[in-house]
Amino acid sequence: MTESVPRPTLEAVAERAGVSRATVSRVVNGGDGVREPLVERVRQAVEELGYVPNQAARSLVTRRHDAVAVVIAEPETRVFADPFFALQLRGISKELTAHDNQLVLLLTEGPEDHGRVGRYLAGGHVDGALVFSLHLDDPLPGLIRGAGVPAVFGGRPGWGDAQGVGPGTVYVDSDNRGGARDAVRHLAGLGRTRIAHITGPLDQTSAADRLDGYRDMVGETDPGLIAQGDFTPGGGERAMRELLDRRPDLDAVFAANDLSAAGALRVLRERGRRVPGDVAVVGFDDMQPVAEQTDPPLTTVRQPIEEMGRRMARLLLGRLAGDEHPAAGTVLPTTLVRRASA
Repeated sequence: MTESVPRPTLEAVAERAGVSRATVSRVVNGGDGVREPLVERVRQAVEELGYVPNQAARSLVTRRHDAVAVVIAEPETRVFADPFFALQLRGISKELTAHDNQLVLLLTEGPEDHGRVGRYLAGGHVDGALVFSLHLDDPLPGLIRGAGVPAVFGGRPGWGDAQGVGPGTVYVDSDNRGGARDAVRHLAGLGRTRIAHITGPLDQTSAADRLDGYRDMVGETDPGLIAQGDFTPGGGERAMRELLDRRPDLDAVFAANDLSAAGALRVLRERGRRVPGDVAVVGFDDMQPVAEQTDPPLTTVRQPIEEMGRRMARLLLGRLAGDEHPAAGTVLPTTLVRRASA
């Protein structure tokens, strides 16, 4: 049985570097007032001894935990089934890792989880929060504000002052409305005149903005050409069946995301409709594991999902570093990506 080797202490680093314990503490915890030659001696001693700072003690000094909560207002089954969340989390994780911060993932399965998340954030476990996939009636913005935790939101805020969150809320979004206009403009340019829309959940601003972009291009269209989906393949299937039953003469579909479009394509194939010959289809997201593997490959609007995550993390880290006046709203451009479905 081998004996465990004791961890090197702050005192051991001080002795190796030939400086005081207080000097080592200032260097390790990022304090000022230490001359550069001494800083280098301490760093060399830390490396030689393999010293690892005690995070709890460090937090007492710096009042920082180097941890950020990522709050997704969706149940676990949705988060782990939708590639959108994996891409956004990848962007967030890359940025936090580059700045030596830990990611703490919090999900909300139902209303009973809101209080749990609020208590966790108020408990001083993390330095800030990144929050996305909110719904209009979600109490999380108000809970986060009450917890006093700096936050950056994914998506245009739609909850307003009723949640205690005003117009200065910091957020990152893509140009949902402009991207939707590009999608419908493309379909119209192909000569399609009966363009249907499968929406996302309209209590989310991204879905509402894409519906507005669709309406910008088609005007006062037949309400029978609009069916509500929920950003899932099953929702896309249900909405496509509803549209074909109501308007069997439709010749194009703009779906509010790629998963909905994938569901719509399956139903069109079941009903014997050729794509794009009979019905042209455009999605939104350009999640390549989805868009490139549909039959046929999906024409879609690309939004920079991973970059949105990175921007969110970058803005929050900037606030934590002292940037008290970040840009309230960052809106990233979208691009139409043409494949075989339209």
